Amino acid sequence: MVAMTQFVARSSRSISPRRRCASGFTLIEIMVVLTIIAILVGIAAVRYDRSMVNAREAVLKQDLQALRGAIQQYTLDKQQAPQSLEDLASAGYLREVPVDPITRAKDWQLVYEDVMLSPDQTGSGLTDIHSKSDAVSSNDGTAYSSW
Repeated sequence: MVAMTQFVARSSRSISPRRRCASGFTLIEIMVVLTIIAILVGIAAVRYDRSMVNAREAVLKQDLQALRGAIQQYTLDKQQAPQSLEDLASAGYLREVPVDPITRAKDWQLVYEDVMLSPDQTGSGLTDIHSKSDAVSSNDGTAYSSW
């Protein structure tokens, strides 16, 4: 029993002061980990921004396609072109006028032209629609207003 207590006493004294303090992280280790985390967050933020732009562009393309289809259907059904987007909504061709995802407003660039439905019937009305944004697509370099 005496030998055992001497061994325990010796083993507890044999731990050096330098070894007791080595159980934590050094300042350099913490700085390296924080730097790696900052780099990963920066990469994620750039990818998130790019995916948001791609999503807005996809919604714009889909909205333009739906609006142009509604304009054509209204013109064929009513035998005259609509005078505004509200005409499409009130006639039931749209639930509501969509918001332009690029400008985040209902400020579409409307194109009015003379529409000739038959040789004896002509009239002026809404024929096409574009985004009012002056921005350029990052994917293909074209202006949103030309879509």
